[in-house]
Amino acid sequence: MARTHGGGGDQRGRGREGGDRQRGGDREESEFIEKLVSINRVAKVVKGGRRFGFAALVVVGDGKGRVGHGSGKAREVPEAIRKATEQARRGMVRVPLREGRTLHHDMLGHFGAGRVTVRAAPQGTGIIAGGPMRAIFEALGVQDVVAKSVGTSNPHNMIKATFEALMRAVSPRAVATRRGKKVGDILGRRDGAGATEAAAS
Repeated sequence: MARTHGGGGDQRGRGREGGDRQRGGDREESEFIEKLVSINRVAKVVKGGRRFGFAALVVVGDGKGRVGHGSGKAREVPEAIRKATEQARRGMVRVPLREGRTLHHDMLGHFGAGRVTVRAAPQGTGIIAGGPMRAIFEALGVQDVVAKSVGTSNPHNMIKATFEALMRAVSPRAVATRRGKKVGDILGRRDGAGATEAAAS
């Protein structure tokens, strides 16, 4: 799992997952990649004082081009993680990948004060990204990518800005269909003029 901020929350989360495996959750555990991005303790002020709970931020993907994110709040860490995971699975989106390892072109995304730049990378580059962005690419199944975040370090804004960038991804097949051309024409033009041709269309 990714970096957490919740003391023993990571251990309790592992215990919950282990219980799922014992109860026959092997298929779901193997089908989806779950990344716990952050755990924060939140407080609600009531008449008798403060009532504490936990807020979880989770990224879920299948490692084959589908990814989603979700957040959940509960009095206990495992329940907050479960709620966030369910929301992430319901909101999964498909992102076209090049050769199953990287993106087709460069993208920009922003949400609130968060701004991210995501660039396709040659084979062997690896995932050059930090924090929440790395969790997204690992769950998505991207092996080579270069990403940079400018502005806020709030994980919620960083994840939403990254997803906004990924939603702009288009494949050469989609571009060729829209232009009424062959995929080979689009790929040849991209190789000659750079990956920005697909991003601009």
